Formats: sequence, structure tokens, C-alpha cells
Amino acid sequence: MKGTGGPGPRGMGTPEQPGKLLGRLARYIFKNYSIHIVIVVICIFVSVLANVQGTMFMKTLIDSYILPLLGQENPDFSGLAAAIAKGEAPVDQCPVGGAPVGEKIAAIMGVEAGSAEKKVAFVKCKGTCDKTKVQYEYHGIEDCAKASVVPGGGAKACSYGCTGFGTCVKACKFDAIHVVDGVAVVDKEKCVACGACVAACPKHLIDLVPYKAKHLVQCSSHDRGPAVKAACQVGCIGCTLCTKQCKFDAIHMDNNVAVIDYEKCVNCGACAAKCPVKVIQ
Repeated sequence: MKGTGGPGPRGMGTPEQPGKLLGRLARYIFKNYSIHIVIVVICIFVSVLANVQGTMFMKTLIDSYILPLLGQENPDFSGLAAAIAKGEAPVDQCPVGGAPVGEKIAAIMGVEAGSAEKKVAFVKCKGTCDKTKVQYEYHGIEDCAKASVVPGGGAKACSYGCTGFGTCVKACKFDAIHVVDGVAVVDKEKCVACGACVAACPKHLIDLVPYKAKHLVQCSSHDRGPAVKAACQVGCIGCTLCTKQCKFDAIHMDNNVAVIDYEKCVNCGACAAKCPVKVIQ
């Protein structure tokens, strides 16, 4: 009878060292499945490359193009990026990159880019220096935010009007907006609809509108007709004639000022032709 320290059951020898066993296994796999291994490695490489490319592209898009443009101290676009990555927002929602960037994001994510409508900034004020009255002479910091908190919202008689100190101009990185005769004016061809001027305006006079829109209301005053006339020659007096002319239900009064619904507007020009003060361009 053999002791407990003798060899094991019959047919079982001493196990090989783990290193030699793995080596034999690797040689067997490479000998019989070499083509399969090459295909798997290529797929892994392509997948990693695509992930890196997508990550770097989104980082460049956000860090180099979007964040610097808004003029905010701590802008945060993580919500938009996350929504696009999750498929909860269209890939063409970047206002700065537009269609070209949307197509690149779509290619990375494997989805259709769609077609986003080009937009531009628009200043809802026509009260130039020769059209609006001045209630006092302003001597202070030439900044729209600072001037808007003084009595009357600035020197102009219309408290809703553009103060003309160019805070929006300073915010724009594309030289697309300038103050002309006391009112900010947007260059449609240079504007990329980044929204920096929209965020900078303390009176909320700037909106993003469709590039193709031909008729826009150049007023933001909510005062009634007599008060508007006393302050500005070209302000909306709330007469409602424009709303009565439109056959497409595309223009309505909102708190004494006409507002155009661009989804319904067909650019027929009936409202602009009927406006008595020519505030609709």
C-alpha cells in the first residue's frame, strides 16, 4: 500500500507550469484560428479609433467653437452634448457649426443629419437717434447693462429701446453686429446665430429668426399707442391693422406689440405694406 505522498490516480501526471500551458494554448489558437483573430483585432482597432475620433471631435467642437462664443463667464454646453450623444436631440443643433458640423456628428453617430434651418440674430428696435426722443443726457459707463438700470432705462424716451452702447457688439466674435445711429444692426451674412448677442442684451431685444424671413417687426415696446408715439416715430402703436391683413394667421398682437409666427409666415408682405408707421421691415 502506497503512502499518501505517492503519485496520484492512474493516468494523471504532474501538471505543466502555467506559462508553458498558456504558450501551447496560444500556439494552437494562432495555428487554427489566425484569420479569425486578425478580424477580431481589426474590429477592436476600428471601434477604438471611432470612439477616440468621436470623443476628440466633440471636445474640439465644444471647447474651441461653442464655449468661447457666448461671452459667459462659465458657459456650460454639457446638456446639449449629452442630449445629442443620447439621441435625445438632433445632431444639427449646434448653432455655430451649422449643417457641416451636423453632418460630421451624424457620420460619427451613424444617423441621418437632417436639415436645420439657418438662423440669424435680429434686433427688435428701429429707434435711431433721429426717430426717438431723448429724455435726458446720459453721463456714465457706456455699457447697456449699466445704462438700462438708470431711471427710464436709459437716455432714450422709450424704455424698451436699444441703448446703443454696444454690449452686444463686444460679445460677438464674428464682427456681425454694430451700432448704427444709436441702434444695434446685425449683418446677416456674417452672423452664425451663436446667441452671444442675445445673451448679452439686458433688454432682451435680440432674437434668433430664420435667415429667409423677409418681414420682421422692429419694435419691442409694450406701451399703448399714445405713449409709443410720444417717445418714438417708428414704434408699434398696436393698431392691429397688420393682423387683419394677414391671410395666413401668421401675425398677432402680444401685449401691444405685433409678433410674427415664422412657421406660418409666407413672406407675402401684406402686413408690412399696411403698417402705418412702417415698423415691419
